[in-house]
Amino acid sequence: MMNELTLLQRIAVWILPVIFAITVHEVAHGWVAKKYGDSTASSLGRLTLNPVKHIDLLGTIILPGLLLITGTGFIFGWAKPVPVDARNFKNPRHDMAIVALAGPVSNLLMAVGWALVARIGVTIGMQAEAISLPLIYTGIAGISINLVLALVNLLPIPPLDGSRILTGILPSYWAWQYNRLERFGFIILLALLYTNVLGMILAYPMFVVQKVFFLIAGL
Repeated sequence: MMNELTLLQRIAVWILPVIFAITVHEVAHGWVAKKYGDSTASSLGRLTLNPVKHIDLLGTIILPGLLLITGTGFIFGWAKPVPVDARNFKNPRHDMAIVALAGPVSNLLMAVGWALVARIGVTIGMQAEAISLPLIYTGIAGISINLVLALVNLLPIPPLDGSRILTGILPSYWAWQYNRLERFGFIILLALLYTNVLGMILAYPMFVVQKVFFLIAGL
C-alpha cells in the first residue's frame, strides 16, 4: 500500500510515527525507573516527549531515512538511551528487567493507538479521502514501526531490552558472562540488519502481530 506514495509522501507519513515510537520508548524506560527508585533520567531532563532531547543522529535520522529512501519496507531506529542507574533499585536485576520491558510495552500500546487512528480513517472512508487516506497511511506506519521496535528490542542481544529481561532471569554467574557480549551487540545487530537475517527472523512474528493490529484498524 505504501508503494503508491512518492518519497516525500512516505516521509510525511512516517516521520511522526517514527519520532514518537522512539521517543516514547525511551521515556517509558525512564518513567518506570523513577517508579522503582532511580531518578537519573528525570534529573537530566529526559522524562520529556520533546524529541530534541532524545534524537540520535544515526539512529533517529540517518538509518530510518536510508531505510525509507531505499524502500526496504523495513524501518528501524533508536534514540539516545535514557540513563538508568541500577544501583538505585532495591532489587537491581529484577527491577532492571521491568524497566527494560517498559520500552516494548509502550510500543505495543502505541501500536494500538495508531490502529485506532487508522480505524477512524477507514470509518470516514471515501466520503473525505483528503482526511481518511492520511489517517490510514499514518496509522499503518505507526503500527509497523512500533511493532518492529517492540520485536527487535525483545531480541536477547545485549544491550537490547530483551537482554536485560533475560539477565533478570538467568543465575548471577551466567548473567554476568552473557552481558560480556554487550561490547559486540551493536555490531551483531548491524550485521543481522545488513545481511537481512534480522528481517528473516522477524518476518513471521511481524506477520502474525501485524495481522492482529490491522484487524483492530479495520484493514
